[in-house]
Amino acid sequence: MSALVSRKPTAWLGELPGLLRLALPLVLGLSAAGLISLTDTMLLASLGTLVLACVALTSSAGLIFHAGLYGMLATLSVRVGHAFGADDPGEVARTLRGGLGYGLLVGILGCLAMLATLPLVQWLGVPLPDVALLTPYWQTMAVFLIPYCLAVVFKDVLEAIGRPWVAVLLVMSAVLFNLPLTYGLIHGHFGLPALGLLGAGVAGVIAESLAVVLALAYWRMAPSLARYRQAPQGRRLGWRTLLGEGWPLGLGYLAEAGAVVVAAWMLGWLGNAALAANQVVQSIGALLYMLPLGMAAAVSIRISQAQGRGETARIRAIGSATFASVTAWMLVATVLLALFGQRIAEAMSDDPQVIAIAVPMFVVVAAMQVADGLQSTALGALRGLQDYRWPVGVTLVSYWLLALPLSYWLAFHSPLGAVGVWVGFASGLAVAAVLLPWRFYRLQRPQRVAPGACSVDVQVVQQQQ
Repeated sequence: MSALVSRKPTAWLGELPGLLRLALPLVLGLSAAGLISLTDTMLLASLGTLVLACVALTSSAGLIFHAGLYGMLATLSVRVGHAFGADDPGEVARTLRGGLGYGLLVGILGCLAMLATLPLVQWLGVPLPDVALLTPYWQTMAVFLIPYCLAVVFKDVLEAIGRPWVAVLLVMSAVLFNLPLTYGLIHGHFGLPALGLLGAGVAGVIAESLAVVLALAYWRMAPSLARYRQAPQGRRLGWRTLLGEGWPLGLGYLAEAGAVVVAAWMLGWLGNAALAANQVVQSIGALLYMLPLGMAAAVSIRISQAQGRGETARIRAIGSATFASVTAWMLVATVLLALFGQRIAEAMSDDPQVIAIAVPMFVVVAAMQVADGLQSTALGALRGLQDYRWPVGVTLVSYWLLALPLSYWLAFHSPLGAVGVWVGFASGLAVAAVLLPWRFYRLQRPQRVAPGACSVDVQVVQQQQ
């Protein structure tokens, strides 16, 4: 039984250094998309408010598609992590080859879905800043999803085989390619045509495609990866298999991102000041959330690698180390937001109405930081255990059946107003933050061993719970 669950109460401390070493580059890698968005916003600001409104609307829709596709591809890191832990380079090669085909497929499907969304948004009567200006930019951001998915495949595989810093360099190369391309294509510098807003979209597609080419070249040429370039053995890893594993995670990420977007729309119904206050608060919250997001990816990889090595005794300790470190970080974030929320709001806006809404909103968002961090990292831990469907049910219930209805009622039928949106959202997060870690520890609960049963039998029962 000791081979299944570690009984040392301090075993999680030994897992912390490895987790943090892996999480740091993962956090940096996850920030690449945000850096591209930030540089685009800064370069497009000179073109006026109408252009920025088009960018904001496209980005809110893109958030949903990026999250869903990222989730559908996230199971690749679990597969590769397991193969890496088992020292099976052939399975790593098979997963990458199948993953690239699968990534191309879901990228194309995501592109088509985003293209079809714009007419739907118009049909629903959502006010658009300028259809003629928005449409070509929206279309290029839909095409962007194809190289984005291929880049995520390479990123997931490199992180899972112990090369997270290479993954960081590859995804950051897209940021470096994007900056001069965007500047040139917006304003017509370096002999490039001046395309304005469309130029930013075209630059993003080119930059992400170049990063994919660079990743492919590295994989094909790096001497250290020679053992992973062998011809895959056995049947080809088909897209149906990967889709069967990936769709629950994709749905979960889609549900979470969609709930955030709907909450932002609710604030828009309360007026521009509420929407601006939310932008101030969430820009800071998103920055603080990078650590739990990176830790969620790290714990998924570490658990899958431990499974591949047969070191099941470490799984509980890995999860506990993740939950403890994220809770500590989010407690610090809570204190910082509660103490300095007003100063941050005043630094980012000079509108008294925006500041008045943002300050109490900072307090509410501060209070939900620990719950947000715990539910995110617990999802990552369960992903490492290949437990995909149960967490999706928790996400759907927590966000869509509890958080959003409560947010709507508090925002429009109580004195809380705009702050009520995030009070309701925090309630849903609290439910997820209890149920998801409970699920993880339940899966790690020792099983009674029948006379004559071996530890392998117990492991099978444990994984089937």
